[in-house]
Amino acid sequence: MNERVRLGISSCLLGNSVRWNSGHKMDRYLTRTLGQFVDYVPVCPEVEAGFGVPRESMRLVGDAENPRLITFKTKTDNTDQMLAWARKRVKELEKEDLHGFIFKSDSPSSGMIRVKVYTEKGMPVKKGVGMFAREFMAHFPLIPAEDDGRLHDPNIRENFIERIFALQRWRQTIRNGKNMGSLVDFHTRNKLLILSHSQKHSRLMGKLVAAGKQMPMEELYAEYEALLMGALALKTTPKKNMNLLQHLMGYFKKQLSRDEKQELLEVFNQYRQEFVPLVVPITLINHFVRKYDQQYLKLQTYLNPHPVELKLRTHV
Repeated sequence: MNERVRLGISSCLLGNSVRWNSGHKMDRYLTRTLGQFVDYVPVCPEVEAGFGVPRESMRLVGDAENPRLITFKTKTDNTDQMLAWARKRVKELEKEDLHGFIFKSDSPSSGMIRVKVYTEKGMPVKKGVGMFAREFMAHFPLIPAEDDGRLHDPNIRENFIERIFALQRWRQTIRNGKNMGSLVDFHTRNKLLILSHSQKHSRLMGKLVAAGKQMPMEELYAEYEALLMGALALKTTPKKNMNLLQHLMGYFKKQLSRDEKQELLEVFNQYRQEFVPLVVPITLINHFVRKYDQQYLKLQTYLNPHPVELKLRTHV
């Protein structure tokens, strides 16, 4: 994890005074905590599209699937200007090698889910997507995206950050050269992480790698990446993690003493009952990995998927 992750982000979340009222929405977790490991690429759709600061506030109006961007007081329609800029900007962002994007929730340009769309009678319906966010997610369907509001949920936060670091590792593998050896190595290291999200995807990816020599390398890597990001987008659960923890215990069945087995089972049960967070059984497993020099598990990203300083598994 020596390389820094690159994330696109709504500029106001970094403390930049770009909102309609010349304000900002600085998020201290994003700037101070996650920011230790991330290089941000700030984007403010309204400013970059030419609407200035301060500016008249805007909102989405009409059909939730195809809304117009209308100013609040003067009823000016800014849809075409915003869409033209957004379609150009997403192409420019191809050069940034982004591993994810954090949008500003509820924004008519950047909200990624449940944005208010006003009917012709002025009634809001929370079914919209911000105009830039929609263009970005359509253009980069495999890049993890979240908004600042949803990231307050510990499970969503852990999942998003796990995905951006996984994508970083995948991109590094690609840079080292697309060949079967690199793909097998990546799959081996991330096998248990994938399994913790989806047994179905794990089986499909295993079959894909096994049959990889029969496919063109570009096609193989593209299909693997789609399955990888699809798998990791599925949330883990205590039940899924419990199944994997018991699987991990099997690697030590010949080495663990009776007391050590009992200790593991007690900790697993405490996690299953949600008395302790995931970090507790994972820490104990890591202890036994080192103690018994379990080489295969030392490779597994599931046991260390993101920087420990982020303390993500202390809340899930």
